[in-house]
Amino acid sequence: MGHEHSTDKATIVTYPDEFAKHEIVELAKAAGYSVQAVITQKKVVKSEYGVGVGKAQELQEMVAENESKTIIVDESLTSSQANRLAKVTQAEVVDRERLILNIFARRANTTEAKLQVELAELRYEMPRAKDAVRYSVTGERAGFSGLGESAVDVKFRALKRRMVTIREKLESSRTSRELHTTERRKLGMPFVSLAGYTSSGKTTLFNRLASETKEESPKLFTTLTTTTRVISFPDARKKVLLSDTVGFISRLPTYLVESFKSTLDELRYANLVLLMVDASEEPDSARTKLGSCLDVLDELEVDPQRVLLVLNKIDLLKGEGGERIEEDTRFKGFSSIRISAVRGDGLHRLRNRIVELTRSKS
Repeated sequence: MGHEHSTDKATIVTYPDEFAKHEIVELAKAAGYSVQAVITQKKVVKSEYGVGVGKAQELQEMVAENESKTIIVDESLTSSQANRLAKVTQAEVVDRERLILNIFARRANTTEAKLQVELAELRYEMPRAKDAVRYSVTGERAGFSGLGESAVDVKFRALKRRMVTIREKLESSRTSRELHTTERRKLGMPFVSLAGYTSSGKTTLFNRLASETKEESPKLFTTLTTTTRVISFPDARKKVLLSDTVGFISRLPTYLVESFKSTLDELRYANLVLLMVDASEEPDSARTKLGSCLDVLDELEVDPQRVLLVLNKIDLLKGEGGERIEEDTRFKGFSSIRISAVRGDGLHRLRNRIVELTRSKS
């Protein structure tokens, strides 16, 4: 069900809020889209198109011009809203939940994570099944070949049966993730995982640390996912596996939380977790985000001794800003380091810390 987009061009509709804009762009990139334009609207969901009538027209012209095949709406849409907007704009319409599901589907490595994502996809489909059948009955869209209301019951029963099957499989698949970890252990390298919000600079750091490393033998990568690299530290004659996890996401619907946690499950087995924080953000916002990251790490039973707080974007700080985060009582007991992934400040120190903190595990 999760689409694989290579670099589909996309246009985004979101709220005129800097954080919302930044986050949805990062999410779109994580799902493999190439963002062509971002337009904002105070209230995203209101009309029959999920966006204002004027915005729908504006989108139609915009996507024709920038050749976007997809419109990403930063809200939850009904299937009739999505269908009408798709009809007007001649582009595929993906809402926020569908986008997040696509990212989770790409990042689900274990059997359990894949099942959790499939369960979430079915829960996403449930309310839309009714809507889709009703929509087809009014003749606005082919696809359910004009079936009557009973088609809703048929579809619902099929979805419910599938959900029961997946829940049973989940019970028995708890062991499959152990295999995944065993495969990594066979490589005999410490496992370092990057975690943090989508806009904290995880990918930039991942690329900085990975780009200076020569590619290893392709055989080595058979057990690795696209987001895991072997990083060499020649000075220390050491190699570690570095993995970029799915980013933490705000406004996550409850039914997606389980799949989110299962796609993050590898943090449980990491020898070291680099928890990225955007130190240039408003202290309150940074604290809230960091707090929710720590709650998840806590639920995954990640030992604080294995967590290094990476305060990123110090190039954007004026004076001694960012100090306050480290002083917060919740973060006592965590080691921290300040870097700029973009400018390169502190990267040498970070490499040394990684070597040092994974020494006993190699």
